[in-house]
Amino acid sequence: MPESTQLDGTGAPRLLDVLRDTLRLKHYSLRTEQQYLHWVRRFLRFHQLRHPREMGAAEVTAFLTHLAVDGNVSASTQNQALSALLFLYRDVLQIALPWLDEVVRAKPSKRLPVVLTRREVAAMLAQADGVYGLQLQLLYGTGMRLMECMRLRVKDIDFERREILVRDGKGAKDRVTMLPQSLVEPLQAHLLRRRTQHEEDTTAGRADVYLPDALARKYPNAAAQWGWQYVFVTAGLVKDPRSGALRRHHQDEKLLQRAMKRAVAAAKIAKPATPHTLRHSFATHLLEAGYDIRTVQELLGHADVSTTMIYTHVLNKGGRGVSSPLDGL
Repeated sequence: MPESTQLDGTGAPRLLDVLRDTLRLKHYSLRTEQQYLHWVRRFLRFHQLRHPREMGAAEVTAFLTHLAVDGNVSASTQNQALSALLFLYRDVLQIALPWLDEVVRAKPSKRLPVVLTRREVAAMLAQADGVYGLQLQLLYGTGMRLMECMRLRVKDIDFERREILVRDGKGAKDRVTMLPQSLVEPLQAHLLRRRTQHEEDTTAGRADVYLPDALARKYPNAAAQWGWQYVFVTAGLVKDPRSGALRRHHQDEKLLQRAMKRAVAAAKIAKPATPHTLRHSFATHLLEAGYDIRTVQELLGHADVSTTMIYTHVLNKGGRGVSSPLDGL
């Protein structure tokens, strides 16, 4: 039976539309919105499009078990699916179900992050040039997350103070990180090219970009202003995933992920390094250099210092600093 006739009595998209509207009302990110919609769809299809009101703990547990056993998903993915279902019942259907609190969350595995040595970082960066090279240097030099780099706007770079203001990071928090001196000139040169591109877009009447919350209504002209422009953008116009408007959006993060994969292979690095590995390396190398862990915590934007503590493993150097008896022979 089609999904549109099964999710509610008068037309199925209604439930998913309400879910989407509620996520936006509560200012969830676009990525979270997409993921929650994905998991709710999968949950409903797994149970032959029965309405959530007709289901309970047994159906939720069966779905999560299916993900773990048949889908072989990670604990974090399984917990993300559970969070989507919690949101559906509590915030969309507004049903307080005690059994949902009792559904056991998967225990995430505790793995140390992949970290590149300074030599490996230098070797990898030597294999990347152009805009991708600049972005990879920016990730390693500032500790920004991949999407924080993609969403970086011109107004948030302060060359005089050598700071970058990271807006709306993980947990909807702002923070300040450093702008490496070695990136000042390359970044300024990049922005000169972007300014020319922006002026051409302005002449063509297509210079507006996405603005968060209600800023577009409050400041109608801000979307076309230079300061609000993304630093790294798409080559052409793309459709906004929310409004459907054609505009120059920020660069697709997959392009940088592929560029780093090529650079890692060219540098003959065997570690499974991704752009996020550069954030791990940034934190690790700062701690190795003797910087205070609280300072590193603030630069990374961690809410709790215990999250930052995972990087202190590098200071232990082989069995917590203990010399092997083999080396004493």
